[in-house]
Amino acid sequence: MRIRKKKWAEPELAVCDFFVKNPEDYAGRWKTAFKREQPLYLEIGCGKGGFAGQFALKNPDVNIIALDIKLDMLGVGRRTIVRLFEESGKSQDDISNILLVKYNVEQLDNIIKPEDCIERLFINFCNPWPRERHKKRRLTYYKKLEMYKSFLKKDAEIRFKTDDDGLFDESLEYFEQSGYEIRYLTRDLHASGVEDNIVTEHEKMFSDEGIKIKYLIAVQKPE
Repeated sequence: MRIRKKKWAEPELAVCDFFVKNPEDYAGRWKTAFKREQPLYLEIGCGKGGFAGQFALKNPDVNIIALDIKLDMLGVGRRTIVRLFEESGKSQDDISNILLVKYNVEQLDNIIKPEDCIERLFINFCNPWPRERHKKRRLTYYKKLEMYKSFLKKDAEIRFKTDDDGLFDESLEYFEQSGYEIRYLTRDLHASGVEDNIVTEHEKMFSDEGIKIKYLIAVQKPE
């Protein structure tokens, strides 16, 4: 997603208690970055922070890392998360189970290690990169799925949502190629009866346009 330059993003993040300035320092010990040691989840391509903010509020017993490559996007995400907490009657001091991280997913295994034991990975409405020469940039591309194995627990779930039919169909092939089992699949999430779905800004926009949301849960196949 393209986003205009936000001059205020960097200075606001510089004084944000839940923005990680040096993520390399926590490689292999992300549990210590949070105030409480709890199950650790990860969202890659967190965008404007709507999903991560809602998830953190609804799941105070889980810690979540919200990662994006764009500093301006994370600045918007910080404001979104603060607003969500304040609308729920909480203060910024209550934001203790979410961390914002700027990093390139291509090198994600540099900062998240097997010792971190990620228990769930969220990929929500990532760039579909439809052109053939760009497909390797997809967050569900088989080489990335292989990389994720390095830090996911053996029984960890990958939860993937998209509006894009082509991306979804080809991602099914990537998951199979990379040795994952599809535990759940629907091509119409909002009619599926899934109860723990968190609707993101993009999800509402696409759904309002009549586009059905595709969704799956994948786990590593037993060796």
